[in-house]
Amino acid sequence: MALNHRPGAVAVELSRLGERELRDRILARPLPRHVAIIMDGNGRWATARGLPRVAGHGEGVKAVRNTVRAAGEVGIEYLTLYASSSENWNRPSHEVSTLMSLLERSIDRELPELMARNVRFRVIGRPNRVPPEVQRRIDLVVEATAANTGLTLLMAFNYGARDEIVDACRRLACDVRDGRLSPHEIDEVRLGRALYTDGVPDPDLLIRTSGEMRVSNFLLWQIAYTELWVTPTPWPDFEPRDLYAAVAEFQQRDRRFGRV
Repeated sequence: MALNHRPGAVAVELSRLGERELRDRILARPLPRHVAIIMDGNGRWATARGLPRVAGHGEGVKAVRNTVRAAGEVGIEYLTLYASSSENWNRPSHEVSTLMSLLERSIDRELPELMARNVRFRVIGRPNRVPPEVQRRIDLVVEATAANTGLTLLMAFNYGARDEIVDACRRLACDVRDGRLSPHEIDEVRLGRALYTDGVPDPDLLIRTSGEMRVSNFLLWQIAYTELWVTPTPWPDFEPRDLYAAVAEFQQRDRRFGRV
């Protein structure tokens, strides 16, 4: 897992380029297949403007829409967005209920565009604690987009990486108990298949907005060799240009995967 947050020569060069120039630049080089994003800073964005924290979540939906469009248009195959963690339920109850209502409305609004853009929608995380009506709408979008062949959008909802690893271990333990698997057959490949992200390549690039320098219990198994890119920009202000800048810097990295 590599981290680069200092504004080196490449970052300075990229900062001088416009959105179209950045887009053309990344299209001339191999793209990351899978980009994951920790969408951080909604509440701080709102507080800085004298608005209630939930206002930031509403603006964050616009950033999601623009990022999904941009990722699909340049040909990124997988985009995973950290929408809510299992720890988010500890936030004030009015914020949690507003988030649920926002999610419900957003799902209904975004389905036509997901279909028009050939986006396949998946959700990773534990389905418990999700209101039944929200879960019904999520299931509807997953089913409606299942045959789409463009960008695969994974929404991490009520997600925690430690929960994911625990659930994977439980699945493997059940297989051993029922005689379908020997303990000696458990390896990285089998554990990977037991994760929520089965069938999805590990992220090549992980973006975190709002400047925090941590991974916050997100895809801990999958990001073992992922390149990290942190921006001080809060999620509501994140634009396609920011995505292109992250990809452009990623394309300059030397990925050795533990080798010399």
